[in-house]
Amino acid sequence: MNLKPLGDRVVIKKVEVEEKTKSGIVLPSSAKEEPQMAEVLAVGNGIINDEKKKDEIKVGDKVIFSKYAGTEVKIDNEELTILKLSDILAIVE
Repeated sequence: MNLKPLGDRVVIKKVEVEEKTKSGIVLPSSAKEEPQMAEVLAVGNGIINDEKKKDEIKVGDKVIFSKYAGTEVKIDNEELTILKLSDILAIVE
């Protein structure tokens, strides 16, 4: 897979959510929420070439993003999301 985002966009892959609650109840797929945490797979040149933005995010970062942000695509049987840098709310350290 070679997907290169344009401008100030970022490619992310959502991190799977736990299948059980803390009390041990297994959740069916229909009851699970869409994950809002993801790993950054690629960063656009608009971010890399910008002196202010280039240190904000990098490939491999775990991020939290807006619930309805981005465009979902399926490439090589992988579900990825392309979104703008402004849709990323936080980096998880």
